[in-house]
Amino acid sequence: MSVADKRMLIVDADIASRIEENRGDMSYSEFLNFLIDSQLKEPASSNNYVDKDEFQHFATGMKELLRNFLEFFLSYGLELGKQPQDKTFDELSQKLQELGSSGNKSKKL
Repeated sequence: MSVADKRMLIVDADIASRIEENRGDMSYSEFLNFLIDSQLKEPASSNNYVDKDEFQHFATGMKELLRNFLEFFLSYGLELGKQPQDKTFDELSQKLQELGSSGNKSKKL
């Protein structure tokens, strides 16, 4: 690099000392270039949101998880020999069927 390609940068003394403390084996120019590049570089996946497919995949997974929990608790209660005595069992069975059918519909789409 020729003298014509160099410029003088005036910074506060505390900033100059922080540069000196942290630059290691790099020159001032290399260190400042590294800092600028690292601050201006876009992260590879800076999405702070989910797209439609990711959300549908999540929703399908949650429905499947809920269906598995319901199925487990219903079958666990039946294996213990407990007979359903109120409408709760019927409601849970119906909910299990609804979750099962909604899971199948989304898989076909």
